[in-house]
Formats: sequence, C-alpha cells, structure tokens
Amino acid sequence: METRIALIGIIIDGSGNGESIDKLNSILHESREFIVGRMGVPYRERGISVISVILDAPNDEISKISGKIGMLTGVTAKTMYSKA
Repeated sequence: METRIALIGIIIDGSGNGESIDKLNSILHESREFIVGRMGVPYRERGISVISVILDAPNDEISKISGKIGMLTGVTAKTMYSKA
C-alpha cells in the first residue's frame, strides 16, 4: 500500500460548537493509525483554534479524513501533500 505525507490545517472559529469539536476529536481518534503528529494552538485574541495534523496514509484515506473534517460546522480544513 503506497502512502503519502500530508498536512491538514484546521481552523475552528468562535462559532464552532462543542458538538463539532467532539466530532473532530472522534474523526482524529478513528484515524490515529495514520497520524504522525498533531499540534493545536488556541488563539484567544481572535477566538479561534488552529490545529495541524500530519498524516502518512494512502491518498483515499487522506481525502476521506479531510472531507469529514471540512464538513463540520464552524471548521475549515485545507490539505497539503508532500511531493515525495
């Protein structure tokens, strides 16, 4: 199975409710076998949180994870892929 390295950048805005945050954590937990690392930074002055997630996974898994995250209310996600 060929895998790629990807970074999912996630921003949770102030309107992100507890349900969305719980769903996000659930998605990340379900995908834990592909997660290399995760870092979250609350930006209180702006009322947002920024999370970066590094994955080593097949393309379809990366797309599935990113798509699920991007559908959450108050959550924006963008994915970057390594050329390697």
